[in-house]
Amino acid sequence: MEPSWPEDFLQNKRTAWIVAALIIILFLVTNLPWQLDDYDQAKQAFTSFEMVKEGHWFYQHTPHERVATKPPLVGWITAGFFSLTRSWEIAWRLPSFLAAVAMSILLFRAASSAYGSIAGLIALSAFGLNLLSPRLATLVRTDMPLAFVIFLLGLLIWKKVRTREAWNSHDRLIDSPSGSSTLSGFPAHVARHPPAPLSIFALLTAAMLIKGPIVYAFLLPGIAAFQLWRRKRGVASVWCGWWPWLASLGIFLAWVIGGIFCEPDFFNQVVLREFAGRFGAEIHRSQPFYFYFPHLLHKFFPWSVLMIAIAIVDLRSRKSKLRSVFGEMSPETFWLLGWSLGGLIVMSIIPSKRVDRIFPVIPPLCLLLAAQIGKMSSREQLRERIYGWSAAALLLSILFTSGYTISKVVSGYRNHRAALVIFGREVRHEAKAHHWRYETIRASDEGMLLYLERTHFIEPEDAIREWNRGALNALVAPMDEAPRLMRELSNASLSPIRSVERKNEQDIGYVLLTR
Repeated sequence: MEPSWPEDFLQNKRTAWIVAALIIILFLVTNLPWQLDDYDQAKQAFTSFEMVKEGHWFYQHTPHERVATKPPLVGWITAGFFSLTRSWEIAWRLPSFLAAVAMSILLFRAASSAYGSIAGLIALSAFGLNLLSPRLATLVRTDMPLAFVIFLLGLLIWKKVRTREAWNSHDRLIDSPSGSSTLSGFPAHVARHPPAPLSIFALLTAAMLIKGPIVYAFLLPGIAAFQLWRRKRGVASVWCGWWPWLASLGIFLAWVIGGIFCEPDFFNQVVLREFAGRFGAEIHRSQPFYFYFPHLLHKFFPWSVLMIAIAIVDLRSRKSKLRSVFGEMSPETFWLLGWSLGGLIVMSIIPSKRVDRIFPVIPPLCLLLAAQIGKMSSREQLRERIYGWSAAALLLSILFTSGYTISKVVSGYRNHRAALVIFGREVRHEAKAHHWRYETIRASDEGMLLYLERTHFIEPEDAIREWNRGALNALVAPMDEAPRLMRELSNASLSPIRSVERKNEQDIGYVLLTR
């Protein structure tokens, strides 16, 4: 029997290569023009900048000199990339981009190995062709690196469940070189010689040093649900023991305790406001419990709809009750379900919510979708329908995600979203050419410090004093401050270099004052 056109389309190797290339392009261009003016990007970028410029490797600050609230691992990685590339624009975005590419490859290989090539293509497409992944792939934030580490932890557990292997000391401390604890989906020669030692402890520690104990919310609920489910089924445990979890938490707490003693406002800003404040409505904006569910349906469209449709067809075809479905479910599928839904439910309980915080559930949902397709493809009467739906979802996702990216990039250039980036570049060029000593007046745009490659804002009174005694040759100031400064700065003139007006009524313009 000849395959139908959807099956032939999905099995074609050229389809996989085209989808992979499109995903890489979307990862690279979705945030163009690159800037740091939104989503707290400037705060995250400033941590690595401060590390390199001032040597603050463990505790950093925001551009407005508050205590930085995130642990330093992503900043360390960014500083390392800067030493190689000598470009902050590239170094700030490489951690997220490389994490996104690595997850795409691992998802494709793991799903293809377990559920077939079509399922692997759908898993890859679901991860890359949605409204969250391309957005976060070059955003200067910790969301993508954190999701990558959580994904590695969950994938290691998934491999253990699939192979029915028991945990051993090598898994808890360092991966066995024999390949018995490597990730499923790698080629044989890679499985025999892992590219790097992976371990529960090392990955948990990395997650802790990226964003703290939030890793518990995405993994422990699924682990607890699986342990309860497996009791009557004789399935291998997904629990590797307490010490990797407690030891990694101990390292994070050591960083917290050090910050409390070393940084005057660390306890208030990090412990009380950033961590404890997430569980109340007084500091951070509280959202209802269901907040993430409609957002996930939208941001993960059309794959969210495809998953629901396949689940409904599966239930109707077997005419079984929901309780019996969980009993008949394979262990690896139950782990994927517990992993994704457990994290979603726990994050929904926390009052403080933002859509990008739920991103770590996207990779397990992609694997779960692959498992659904792999299972349904074994049923002759449903295979053609499922492949037709999958092909339609793939084509729709290409149109949906590409349209979103094109509209976002076009509006970004049309609205001069990178106006401050260009302005800062021009100021640095002129300062270098004329050997100016320059500073920037404090303003609401945190990214201005980074565009000018300065480590501190200067207060207007200090700027006037430094200028009048000859210590400054140029000064960047908000446009509304310029008239007063021109009156009080001796021999000051207005440079023709100024920021282009951005199409946002809340944005302010900047000017350059020179002698």
